[in-house]
Amino acid sequence: MVSMLSGRESLIRLIGKRRRTLPPNLWLLLESVASDSSSGKNKASLEACFATADSEKPGDLAYDVEWVSCPVCGCSIRGTDCIINSHLDSCLATGKKRKLTQSTLLQFNFCPKSSTTTSLTNSSYQANYEKASESNYANESSNNHVLVEFTSVQNCGGNQFSSNSLGHVHCDLDTSDAASIETIVNEQTTSHLGVDLPSHNMHSQNLKIPRLGSNDAEDSDFVGTLETFIVGHRFHQNIELQHDASLSVLRDSENSNDTHAIKVYYAYAESEQMLGYLPRELARCLSPLIDENQIKCQGSITSLPKHPLGAVPIRLVCQKVIKDNSMESVDRETFKLLWRDVVRVVDHAKTPSYQRNFRLLVQDVLHNHLHLFVDEETLFLGSFNLLSDDAQRLFVRLYTRKGPWFRMANISYPEISDPKKAILELQLAGYIDSFPLSKDPSINDIRDVLDVLFVSEIREISKLELCKKGVSSARRKDICNRVYHAYINGRCPYLPKRVLELAGTCVKISSMAEMLLWRVQRLFFLNGDQDLSAFLLVNLGLVRFPDYTCSVSLPIFPDRNDLLAYDEALGIAQIMDQSLDEYNLEMIVRCINLCNSRIPKSFEKEIQLFVPDSPPKFFSHFSAAWVYSKVLFLGVSVFEHERRYEDAVGLLRVLLSRFTCDSRRGHWMLRLSIDLEHLGHLDESLSVAEEGELDPWVRAGSKMALQRRIVRLAKPPRRWRVPNCAQFLKRKIKEVNINGRPLNCETGAKNIFYGYDGDLCGVEQLALQYYAGDGGNWQGIHSESGIWMTIFGLLMWDIIFSDVPNVFRSKFQMAPLDLDTDDFYVVRKFHIEAHLKLIQDGKSEEILTNSWKSHLGTSCRGVNWERHSLSELQAVVACIGGRCLASLCRHLAQDYRSWSSGMPDLLLWRFHGDRDVGESKLVEVKGPRDHLSEQQRAWMLLLMDCGFDTEVCKVSPVPLS
Repeated sequence: MVSMLSGRESLIRLIGKRRRTLPPNLWLLLESVASDSSSGKNKASLEACFATADSEKPGDLAYDVEWVSCPVCGCSIRGTDCIINSHLDSCLATGKKRKLTQSTLLQFNFCPKSSTTTSLTNSSYQANYEKASESNYANESSNNHVLVEFTSVQNCGGNQFSSNSLGHVHCDLDTSDAASIETIVNEQTTSHLGVDLPSHNMHSQNLKIPRLGSNDAEDSDFVGTLETFIVGHRFHQNIELQHDASLSVLRDSENSNDTHAIKVYYAYAESEQMLGYLPRELARCLSPLIDENQIKCQGSITSLPKHPLGAVPIRLVCQKVIKDNSMESVDRETFKLLWRDVVRVVDHAKTPSYQRNFRLLVQDVLHNHLHLFVDEETLFLGSFNLLSDDAQRLFVRLYTRKGPWFRMANISYPEISDPKKAILELQLAGYIDSFPLSKDPSINDIRDVLDVLFVSEIREISKLELCKKGVSSARRKDICNRVYHAYINGRCPYLPKRVLELAGTCVKISSMAEMLLWRVQRLFFLNGDQDLSAFLLVNLGLVRFPDYTCSVSLPIFPDRNDLLAYDEALGIAQIMDQSLDEYNLEMIVRCINLCNSRIPKSFEKEIQLFVPDSPPKFFSHFSAAWVYSKVLFLGVSVFEHERRYEDAVGLLRVLLSRFTCDSRRGHWMLRLSIDLEHLGHLDESLSVAEEGELDPWVRAGSKMALQRRIVRLAKPPRRWRVPNCAQFLKRKIKEVNINGRPLNCETGAKNIFYGYDGDLCGVEQLALQYYAGDGGNWQGIHSESGIWMTIFGLLMWDIIFSDVPNVFRSKFQMAPLDLDTDDFYVVRKFHIEAHLKLIQDGKSEEILTNSWKSHLGTSCRGVNWERHSLSELQAVVACIGGRCLASLCRHLAQDYRSWSSGMPDLLLWRFHGDRDVGESKLVEVKGPRDHLSEQQRAWMLLLMDCGFDTEVCKVSPVPLS
């Protein structure tokens, strides 16, 4: 019952994926809010939450941890006991010393840095960031992989080049600069991160810089070795792979899928034995060099793939074709640029996609939303690129797992060479925390860390700590709860020690990293449903997003305070949703009261969105006030469920008084009128309904429901005149009655009938069989709104994804952000009307066909590529006709939110003759004891006005003999 509360689904969509940890200050805020609920449910849970909040440092940044200076090496580290001890052990073990400032143990002073310490400003960080961003993906920090080797034919020793964080800049430097570059890297590491990163010191000593294009002799003798792989071998499985076999490459410019394609085959086979192709990106960069006869390539298979369909690792040796000494410098520069692209692509391919995607995500947000972060946060996020590859990969791996705690003994990934070293590096950088913590662990930490134990281990703890009896239940959840509550009550004081003995060291994402990266993802995707997995789906080709232009001129969050308020509001919304899972009424009421108290402050910002020259209206969807309104309306549903109608009326009045330009006002007014009637205030209920009918923001089904209430309540002596809407509501909708043989006649159960073919079916399938036979030989589908949203998306594709400022903010959108607002039609009115004129003039089938062929498989809101075929959609569009389609598309463009649901169940069509003339019909099917909803009635009347043939088909059961 609780999960079906009105407004719950909308709130869940707004929250998206729940955060693992919420800021502790939210629990303090909720504690300070007086609750009028006498329910004492889950009191222990509340105390646990407040205990966590009390254990954190209060202030603007609740996650802050003081930074201290190491007395041995002088580095800045986070001031927690476990990190200090780990860092000291590392320093002393490696023999690090600050010879000029060496301190004795008596002089150790672990004091926080002075508050007057100068930090980078946003402007200086932006300048440094833009310089660093020029090398883009070349800066992959792949220190532990030898991606490219450059050798000289004359110098047998050759120089090896290991790609590092400086990327392609090295190609312009001499080998003698390696020491100075090492110094620069170390200085940047210290100044930007304040942490010693041993991995950078370890790899920088092997840094050697190649010299490309330094003189003609070296150009003529240039040889490059690329570690890459063959793709597409699964299409040539009849050719056996041979380890160390020699390979040749050949351009395949006639390839219809890729004109840059380069195929790979055995070098000395009697006949051409093709093994596959070079990767697309590598071929794109390498093909110009081959076409211009500047380079020749041969290779060998370095190893056989573990999976028969996997990529085949190969080593490709590329030698420059020797030309005369008169070669122009322009050719040398062109060669250098093209080869640099080749190196970048190979470097890029060696880095796991999830690591690249994560870095791209953070870099994009820092570039576009830098004003929303303070200096400490920008430095923290920017420091991620300074971590070693192992540390970066391990962090992303852990961040994308459920957690929150992970056993170090179970952390193992093939692409991470040393997980323990990576964990230490992440701890020093402040990205993860370990258990046990420096202080006494909070109650929440104890509860969460129990999840990493096996059932047998939890049983062992319960037997040792709970009077040798243990817990009889076989369910893991029951055992954990019993042990956890025993710890809270003081009967199991040694629980943290027992957990540490059994699980070993456990780690989790630090609160600062968790909070900042949650904001980063929210700023990038602007919703809670998408995360890093969206990149993976695109990389695998499972999802393809439309092509559109991201033209951003206005920030959604003008300043940091707006983002923090939105963040806090979403946190409260999540607590509200979690409380509804267990129906903790006390916490629910606290959330409602807190939101009610916060709306006036947020409303001051909200009201500015509706003055002239204001930002687009959809910006309000990313405000704290919008989130609070969602929580309050869900609170209305909770109060109605509890029959606390006076409280529900109070919340509805708050919403209606503060959100005067909102399409949700219709539903709010309807609920207010109904709740006032529950309280016996019939006159006031009628007045609210009459006011709602005149409100321009009350539309579709809500308006019709209010009109029906007016007709019912406006009777003498309350009203002596017949309402104006009474005549409109008397409009008749055509009805057809059919009989069916029911399988069951139980009240509340799904209606199941025997179809005309003898098989069991629902009322919709029964109606389809009727219309296909005695009902007029119609073809049809049961789709409700689905097929109409698909037709609208295909017909209006060019309009939906047209160039409009600020509505597209990332490349992962399936629709513009203003689709659900009135601005969608207003901003594009001229283009929409011109497009609808084409549809009305009979071009709809052509537009739909072209859109289908051009965008098949591309994600678009409302479009379902798999449910309907092109021929089916073409037949539907041809039978409906241009005038009806244009009218329907206009209504959807003007108010997509109100009209995107509630369409009739069945869409029927049939042709007369050779597809020259056709007709269509829309049918709403109703079973026994079922009636039209107000939204469905509104749709039926609207479709009648648009010229559609509509009717209601009522299925009546034949009495069982």
